[in-house]
Amino acid sequence: MEAIIFCGIQATGKTSFFKDNFFKTHIRISMDQLNTRNKENRFLEVCFTTQQPFVIDNTNPTKEERQKYIARAKEHKFKVIGYYFQSKLQESLVRNSSRSGKENIPEVGIKGTYNRLELPEFTEGFDELFYVEIENNAFTVKKWTNEI
Repeated sequence: MEAIIFCGIQATGKTSFFKDNFFKTHIRISMDQLNTRNKENRFLEVCFTTQQPFVIDNTNPTKEERQKYIARAKEHKFKVIGYYFQSKLQESLVRNSSRSGKENIPEVGIKGTYNRLELPEFTEGFDELFYVEIENNAFTVKKWTNEI
């Protein structure tokens, strides 16, 4: 079973990438939908119990934040795959400006996440890592090389 963890600042295409690549095969676990850590934990537990593949569709900017998912997934014998979404601040701010309602994140929130962002590393427990960027409104996925 797979536990996929997205990481990157807001407005880098994480949810769109999920819809394009994992919608039919994985449960999406996102604080945007669930709103509380209690609900998130309950969904995670169901995925672990039923061996259901899932995607953590949050920003997960720090190693500490990612570790709680990685540790639990490893405990349940899940393969852990990370996708780092290219996080260029100005491009994200432009994409965010076209959003409306709750999807539009205050600029200070995006900048705050950007300032906390730590690149993922295999030493965190990832079995595989990928780098995702948006080029000409299309996703390009590359194997992780520890370079950006």
